[in-house]
Amino acid sequence: MNQLIEKLEKTIIGQSANVRLLLTALLAGGHVLLEGVPGLGKTKLVRTLADLVEGEYRRIQFTPDMMPSDITGNVIWNSRSGEFETIRGPVFAHMVLADEINRAGPKTQAALLEAMEERQVTIHGKTHPLPDPFFVVATQNPVEYEGTYPLPEAQLDRFLFKLVLDYPDEGSEVSILRGHIPYGASGVVLGDCESPVFTLEQLRAERRAAAEVTVEESVLAYIAKLIRRTRELSSVQLGASPRAGISVMMASKAWAHLEGRSYVTPDDVKTVARPALRHRILLTPQAELEGLSGDQIVREALASVPVPR
Repeated sequence: MNQLIEKLEKTIIGQSANVRLLLTALLAGGHVLLEGVPGLGKTKLVRTLADLVEGEYRRIQFTPDMMPSDITGNVIWNSRSGEFETIRGPVFAHMVLADEINRAGPKTQAALLEAMEERQVTIHGKTHPLPDPFFVVATQNPVEYEGTYPLPEAQLDRFLFKLVLDYPDEGSEVSILRGHIPYGASGVVLGDCESPVFTLEQLRAERRAAAEVTVEESVLAYIAKLIRRTRELSSVQLGASPRAGISVMMASKAWAHLEGRSYVTPDDVKTVARPALRHRILLTPQAELEGLSGDQIVREALASVPVPR
């Protein structure tokens, strides 16, 4: 995994924490929502990861006129064979980039629900299994931008992490500019595509190893108390669900494995808590008016729950 991390951090400058969290979600078997204003490298981050990991990659550009069948596939009549034929959509891949997912309407967004949760797609009543591994990374611009549709809670809950890409610091931005000096009029650097350094079998083995990471009872209790605390805060209308607790636990195990440990510590839980919970908390109208965010709620919950010794 170290080689994978090095190559990603070399390509995506100034996003080291998000790179490691993206790989954590990949190891945990979850999906990721990337949010940020245009031009921060959201699509490039996913494309680079797809280049470095063996497997089939598909990019779906979401638009307001897109239909669910454009994602999952459809059944058409084949006049040559005289029978109906199933045409599989772009969701049938190991890694799927749902680019600008919040530009499509709710009906089209919902087409990913079954795929992300059950790893299968139903086309005209027939169920088709998706490849293993199956990893969805969706990108979105902030919802206050024109022409976007906020993702419903059921859709957001399918994402293990919501990662927020912010502007890089000054040193990182200089490095980004320096790295783009060779670009010509086409905007492409020769040899920009990376060769795979990680096979599907290696990825499956890493996932099995991450699943075997030990979580002590005291840490399990800590996660449960943290999840329950998000429901008790006065500024929260809808707190984290039991599924959110499972997400925190699985992400903590994957993060610990990425750090080279066979056990989870409370610090692992703290590291993954914000990206795992920030999109699963619904604030009260008053809290939204006051400018509170999911991140602040998670920080408040973390500060109020005793850390096990």
